[in-house]
Amino acid sequence: MLESLFVPTGIVALAEIGDKTQLLALLLAARFRKPWPIIWGIVVATLANHFAAGAVGNWVAGFFSPTTLSWILAACFAAVALWTLVPDKLDDDEESHLKRFGPFLTTLIAFFLAEMGDKTQIATVMLAAQYPDFVMVVIGTTLGMLVANVPVVLAGNFAADRLPLTLIRRLAALAFAALAVYATCQALGFGVGL
Repeated sequence: MLESLFVPTGIVALAEIGDKTQLLALLLAARFRKPWPIIWGIVVATLANHFAAGAVGNWVAGFFSPTTLSWILAACFAAVALWTLVPDKLDDDEESHLKRFGPFLTTLIAFFLAEMGDKTQIATVMLAAQYPDFVMVVIGTTLGMLVANVPVVLAGNFAADRLPLTLIRRLAALAFAALAVYATCQALGFGVGL
């Protein structure tokens, strides 16, 4: 059960570094200068988005045999590993129209929308398909988002300017590649444990 919490936390925390939602957190912190409503907006938006993604992953897992699911997960984790190497950019329009709603509601709406189809949402679907306790996966992915985004909101430009983003993206890609290898070993029938 703890694996369903800790692996998603670590994977999403790494994958989120330099992601567009982290850039959005930085932009919101600079614009509103009210960290707590922004942090609570991130929490609520991420829980809602990742709960839906986790439910989809858990539901889809029931359609496939364990071997087929392992092959699908291996391919998806490999694809996300490659996707993670590509730096994200934030569209200014994504947040500019929402700022009139205040920091909490702006963050809630902007984060929920920015997470749609994002690599961390896709990762949540895949992790929920892999691990049996999807609620723990959702809690873990949400914690991972907070581990990556709360320091950015609290520290602003100072933290973002000093992080080795290329190295962090490579570590996240390596973590997703390891999950792809793990899923491949499961598909081949090797009893590999994390």
